[in-house]
Amino acid sequence: MTDLASGTTQIVSIAKGREDSDPQETAEWLDALDAVVTHVGKERAQYLFDRLSDHALSVGVESARARITPYRNTIGVAQQPPYPGNLDIEERLAAVLRWNALAMVVRANRAYGELGGHIASYASAADLFEVGFNHFFRATGADGHGGDLVYFQPHSSPGVYARAYLEGFLDEAHLRHYRREIAGPGLCSYPHPWLMPDFWQFPTGSMGIGPINSIYQARFMRYLQNRGLQKTDGRKVWGFFGDGEMDEPESIGALSLAAREQLDNLVFVINCNLQRLDGPVRSNGRIVDELEAQFTGAGWNVIKVLWGSDWDALFASDRTGALLRAFAHTVDGQFQTFSANDGRYNRERFFGQNPELAALASHLSDEDIDRLRRGGHDVRKLHAAYAAALAHKGQPTVILAKTMKGFGMGTGGQGRMTTHQQKKLDFDDLKTFRDRFRLPLSDADVEQLKFYKPADDSPEMQYLHARRAALGGYLPRRRRVASQGLAVPPMQGWAQFAIESNGKEMSSTMAIVRMLGSLMKDAQLGPRIVPVVADEARTFGMANLFRQVGIYSPLGQLYEPEDMGSMLCYREDTRGQILEEGISEAGAVSSWIAAATSYSVHDLPMLPFYIYYSMFGFQRIGDIIWAAADQRARGFLIGATAGKTTLGGEGLQHQDGSSHLVASTIPNCRAYDPAFAYEVAAIVDEGMREMVERQRDVFYYLTVMNENYAHPSAPGGNLDDASVRAGILKGMYRLSSDRADSAQVQLLGAGAILGEVIAAQKLLAEDWNIDAAVWSVTSFTELHRDGAASERMARLAGDADEPFVRSALASTQGPVIATTDYVRAVPELIRAYVPRRYVTLGTDGFGRSDTRQSLREFFEVDRASIVIAALKALADEGVVDVAVVKSARERYGKVLVDAPWAR
Repeated sequence: MTDLASGTTQIVSIAKGREDSDPQETAEWLDALDAVVTHVGKERAQYLFDRLSDHALSVGVESARARITPYRNTIGVAQQPPYPGNLDIEERLAAVLRWNALAMVVRANRAYGELGGHIASYASAADLFEVGFNHFFRATGADGHGGDLVYFQPHSSPGVYARAYLEGFLDEAHLRHYRREIAGPGLCSYPHPWLMPDFWQFPTGSMGIGPINSIYQARFMRYLQNRGLQKTDGRKVWGFFGDGEMDEPESIGALSLAAREQLDNLVFVINCNLQRLDGPVRSNGRIVDELEAQFTGAGWNVIKVLWGSDWDALFASDRTGALLRAFAHTVDGQFQTFSANDGRYNRERFFGQNPELAALASHLSDEDIDRLRRGGHDVRKLHAAYAAALAHKGQPTVILAKTMKGFGMGTGGQGRMTTHQQKKLDFDDLKTFRDRFRLPLSDADVEQLKFYKPADDSPEMQYLHARRAALGGYLPRRRRVASQGLAVPPMQGWAQFAIESNGKEMSSTMAIVRMLGSLMKDAQLGPRIVPVVADEARTFGMANLFRQVGIYSPLGQLYEPEDMGSMLCYREDTRGQILEEGISEAGAVSSWIAAATSYSVHDLPMLPFYIYYSMFGFQRIGDIIWAAADQRARGFLIGATAGKTTLGGEGLQHQDGSSHLVASTIPNCRAYDPAFAYEVAAIVDEGMREMVERQRDVFYYLTVMNENYAHPSAPGGNLDDASVRAGILKGMYRLSSDRADSAQVQLLGAGAILGEVIAAQKLLAEDWNIDAAVWSVTSFTELHRDGAASERMARLAGDADEPFVRSALASTQGPVIATTDYVRAVPELIRAYVPRRYVTLGTDGFGRSDTRQSLREFFEVDRASIVIAALKALADEGVVDVAVVKSARERYGKVLVDAPWAR
């Protein structure tokens, strides 16, 4: 690997075993390039360099050089624009913000030692944020600008709170209740829109989610623009992330999409303080080099901000490239050690490496060396980088800003291995912090950790408000509801086929896809629907939508598709409506989140339907779905090919037995497992009305199957029966064709297994002369929540309505048998509310490949197993003889083997 020292013709080789065999020839080549730069310009030099590189490849010469540039700022002093702000006032404001952020955390931990919090991250990132707040982050303004979107690094939230305190959005009571939200006006630990619905826009507390969400948010803004739904040009998405966070696969997994779709509305600012929680990010390497190679390779524009203005004179004086050679041989672990020590140490250990370096620093005092800042702490360097990022076209930009973790916290905190965990500072460290940042605080103020707010008429406060006024207002701020909701069309227009299905065979997946196609034809709601699919549209029967609404592509379709003569041809369009995300479950749900939160982020309600293999949802990307819940998403997640036995032949990792259990843990997720098309229609209708008409912060999870079977019409041929519709939505109702209340046993079935339950009812009658009633359970989760709410009301208020399960079964008799295609823990959710003997059957254990019927027999959720469970329950109650159970086992060939979960 080679590095060219600035302004010289000297090559620095740092690759072992690579010596320059002809230095004179090398110097001549480099002199020639220097001459082109000097006399013709960098643009011509870049052209020649690229042509030479292409030619080298054509003759078989490949570069062994990593895709990195010398360890210096991308933007030179000559290209750096004048700083437009008041440096002195901004420095005083930044000092106040640093102090209040620090005081917030230290006060909380002085009083409550286990509250936690972070000082060091914001200490390193303060200037990264402040340059944006003062000069770049545009809010939604009167000029029609929709506002920029900022994804804040979560560990730096105290600094964002500190600014909101100066702006007047938060008061001192909020700061005193940092990380204490239950009593008093508290502040949450990290950005959580659910907990602060007027403030935070994006939840970023789980590492890696912010980067991928921000990429798909920037892409969704282009989607809105290209489809003519909203003008989003001129708006930027800013993502502030840590260098350690970039280890997460989600952080870098979508970089190529951002470049491929030329998202120049996206800017990443990566805080390269070289430290993660326990130590260096790349102790024996350089994370800046690694990230530059990754982002450049992915097609991003990379801007490095490594050294502050105090280094400019040193670089200018360095005629031999000594600095760049020293940097090339310094790994991040050593850079961290330099951060943690003072000027005297750095004079000896860095500048003392050789006479050239020592000469460069000979005129500097130890204090001068101690004040040599890294680029991420110099607002002039940062402003130049941000301005260049905004001006750059055709690519997303990443700014790699080098900082010191715990900057300003003194030798007890700055750059230490333990810096991330530091929650407290002693009195001397606090005074040192005050003195370094020239804060107008007395020793008593420091001891008491008093929050500081300049007077309203002070130059600092006037400047702060003026800068935000010029940029359209304050942020982060979150819109709770859209200015206008959406009207949901009557069900007769899009779901009549499901309401009056008359025994037609179909899969419930096909039913919901057909409903979706009809809804998209509605003049008002249709354009706002966003179908999202990872890479299984044809599997789910969605290919007919390709021609109807098209697949979104910012480039349109630059080729002739192989199947262009087909009615189901693959059609891409700049105004396409379907978001087909390829094999990226995390990317697809990130697109869904962007659409599901558009009502708040863009004041434009959208209604996304993300259809996917249900096993690859909550289990695989549950953390991102949890973030969607935090962000108050509104939309439909459709777990197609659902259940453990409906997906014949696929096997263990495709068969879903647990998604409903996971969904039940998310408070604002309405989870349903319908069996019939009319049930699907009722749930989709209610979901749309709840989310886009009443604008409630909930989202719906529906599981649908790819198994074809007969779908009856809704009871009475319509859904006007209030009890049926209410039962579907509350979670259970008795099928109209069932026996009267005199039935001896109650059979509860859900989703894919309801057909087996109906067949079991018939076997009980024909083979054993037992009357059974069948109940369709559309949601064990909703039944459980209703029961828990009833219990709580009775406990705390002394009176409450009966749980719905209990009241529904009140007039019935006999044991209750519940069977589902999910693990038994799902039907077990309602055990406390079932008034009699309760038996549950489920699909615990690993899935495997076979036919549907064989799988149901294996997991003991087939009709015969249900009959045996019912007979056993009746025998336990003394209604039938135990010999009947033995006879049933023999008749149906059921023998005792290892349980499914043990095989």
